[in-house]
Amino acid sequence: MPTASSAQAARQGLADRLREIRVAAGVTGVQLAAAAGWHRTKVSKLEHGVTAPSADDIRAWCRACGADGEAEELVAALVASDSMWTEWRRMERAGLRQAQESVVPLWERTRRFRIYSSWLIPGPVQAEPYIRALLDATRARRGLADDVEEATAVRVAKQDVIHRPGQRFAILLEEAALRYRIGGRDVLRAQLEHLLAVMDLPAVSLGVIPLDADRVTLRPVEMFFMFDDELVAAEFVSGALNVTAPAEVRQYGEAFEMLASMAVYGDRARALIGEALVALA
Repeated sequence: MPTASSAQAARQGLADRLREIRVAAGVTGVQLAAAAGWHRTKVSKLEHGVTAPSADDIRAWCRACGADGEAEELVAALVASDSMWTEWRRMERAGLRQAQESVVPLWERTRRFRIYSSWLIPGPVQAEPYIRALLDATRARRGLADDVEEATAVRVAKQDVIHRPGQRFAILLEEAALRYRIGGRDVLRAQLEHLLAVMDLPAVSLGVIPLDADRVTLRPVEMFFMFDDELVAAEFVSGALNVTAPAEVRQYGEAFEMLASMAVYGDRARALIGEALVALA
């Protein structure tokens, strides 16, 4: 399972690449440090991932090794590794409202959303009581300031994107997500009724993967959001992994297609939601 270690692996990959450039250039660590004006131990720390390089460090390294042409690509890799892992604790430090607001620009510029969830109804199609229950539980679990009402209002306002022309939402849910009583019986009932209503929206395609689907192709995986073909945000207990490497984004796209092939749609999906509602009665 990818976690914060994925970001560390990306940083180590950058460190390994710096060492390869130095070795290929026939430059010793002592020579490189002297050329860059560094303490002699800095080269070793950068190569072993003990110290993360700055953009200026990377440019100085490449310049000393006669590899200026590789500098900007490596700087881009540095930026990507730094932004790969987002801890919820850091993101929510200023409160839940600000955390909700921080992703509004991304939601507004995305044209094609692909969302898979195995354990909850995802944000764009959440009912207000369900949102409030989720955010209040998050606030209590993480000891945050109580701005749940303000954060709920922001998330509800964000849902305007599902009514805008030119934006499409393909949402896949595991059937189990229809049954987990987040917020209790009444909250879940309101959420399932809301889900039936949003299925009628022209921008929304909603599929449900039945519990008895053959999972030989792909098991249930982490919840993830695909924003066009540019970014995947995969959610875990302690944070979110932000994937931008084209090859990895394609892997998530392929996984989404596999999961979509197992799902049911239209009346069959409505029937599963209806069964979950009957179970609540």
